[in-house]
Amino acid sequence: MNIQRAGDQASRKGPSEWFTGEVRIDPLFDASDPARVAGAAVTFEPGARTAWHTHPLGQTLVVTAGVGRVQREGGPVEEIRPGDVVWFPPGEKHWHGAGPATAMTHIAIQEKLDGKAVDWMEHVSDAQYGG
Repeated sequence: MNIQRAGDQASRKGPSEWFTGEVRIDPLFDASDPARVAGAAVTFEPGARTAWHTHPLGQTLVVTAGVGRVQREGGPVEEIRPGDVVWFPPGEKHWHGAGPATAMTHIAIQEKLDGKAVDWMEHVSDAQYGG
C-alpha cells in the first residue's frame, strides 16, 4: 500500500512547449510497473489551454471546478463544467483548457504505453480556441 499525502508533491508550471497561458500541474499519482496509470490535477487560468496532442491509450478528464473547453480534431469546441467526464480514445487528436473568462481545473488520467503517455503537437491558435 502507498498513501500519497496531500502536499508531498510540488506543483509545477505547465511548460510553454505544451501549453498556452498560465497552467499549474499538481501531480496526484503515477503507478509503479506493471501498472501504467498516472493522474494529475491541472488548473488552467482564463484563456489557457493545452497544445494539440494524442494519448496512445486514451485519456479521461474529470472536471472539478470552473468552465472549460475541449475539442477533438474535426469536431466543434465544446464547453465543460464541474462533474463532466470527458474521454478521448487512443490516438484522438485533441486539446482542452479554460474558458475565456473563467479558470478550469480537471483531473487528467492516462496510461503509459512503453513508458509514454502523450504525444505533443502544434499549439492551438487563437482562432481555433475561439470556436
